[in-house]
Amino acid sequence: MKFNPVIEHLKTYEPGKPIELVVRDFGIDPADIVKLASNENPHGCSPKAVEAVRNSAHLMFRYPDDTMTELKQALSAHFDVSGEELVIGAGSDQIIEFACRAKLYGGAKILQSDITFAMYQIYAAQCGATVIKSPGIAHDLDAMYRLYQEHAPEIIFICAPNNPTGDCLDRVDIENFVERIDEDTLVVVDGAYQEYAAFKDSCKAIEPKNLVEKFPHVLYLGTFSKAYGLGGMRVGYGIARREIIRSLYKLRPPFNVTTLSLVAAETALGDQHFVQRTLADCFAEMEHYKNFAEEQGIRTIESYTNFITYVLDGIADSTKLADALLQRGVIVRDLKGYGLNAIRITIGKTDENQRFFDTMKQLLNSGTK
Repeated sequence: MKFNPVIEHLKTYEPGKPIELVVRDFGIDPADIVKLASNENPHGCSPKAVEAVRNSAHLMFRYPDDTMTELKQALSAHFDVSGEELVIGAGSDQIIEFACRAKLYGGAKILQSDITFAMYQIYAAQCGATVIKSPGIAHDLDAMYRLYQEHAPEIIFICAPNNPTGDCLDRVDIENFVERIDEDTLVVVDGAYQEYAAFKDSCKAIEPKNLVEKFPHVLYLGTFSKAYGLGGMRVGYGIARREIIRSLYKLRPPFNVTTLSLVAAETALGDQHFVQRTLADCFAEMEHYKNFAEEQGIRTIESYTNFITYVLDGIADSTKLADALLQRGVIVRDLKGYGLNAIRITIGKTDENQRFFDTMKQLLNSGTK
């Protein structure tokens, strides 16, 4: 059977290992497993969202409201944008897919940082596009601009804060960069972790309304999977000028977000007290990770997200260390596939974090390299 030849060379996205896999492979009791690999909110989601889903469970046999009016109204009020400037997806990565399908054809190109969210490259490759990467671990906007001038890409992806490293560009630097880009080039600003960045440093905070008003060629992405703790419900959104949103909507399949997911997202958005409390807890716990790294001589990347990156050059091999942690029931993300000898650790609850510190210290002291 013949398939699109593009598929042959596609890489698949590798998610964090699920608890069920660790139970099966290593025979560890699920209660003894700490999952710190998928950047989930360790506190879950708003209890109000849980209750709202429970109260709406009887509607599972109905198709969802395909206009998504209530969630759009809630997002419109939250960001002070029009409902016509919003598109809702099954996770923000579905909006990335829409953008790629809308812009990438006939030998198109995208431009991204070398180490960033894998789905930019994967969706671009699915469309047969060429991927241009700027060098370095962090976004180098000067290098990106030079590559933009040389290659004239159809889409530029900026991840702020960046996944999987955790660093974040200042808002003003992003705006100065976008200002130099031709309006026929779509600039996707991925703000999946923006709630964390804005909480930690106002210089990193992006207001989608201001961004879209200034630049007609920007698509801002947000998600309910991170700070709102709804990764299992798969709800993301894009904010852009009406012209962009209308084009993306033509690629949206019907009923792409479930009834219960819409209910959960709308309710979670209304419980900002829960969100702010979990953000504060995240950065309080992150201080322990920074202190531990300093004690062990491990270099970290300053993080504006709910995870931290440990760079292990001169300390250990990231793959071997991640595997050793896994066999002891501590799941972290190995970044060797991104070209980094590093591990990414989601900030968990206090007891989960302590479990990581104890296990990590034990492995380092035992000479695991």
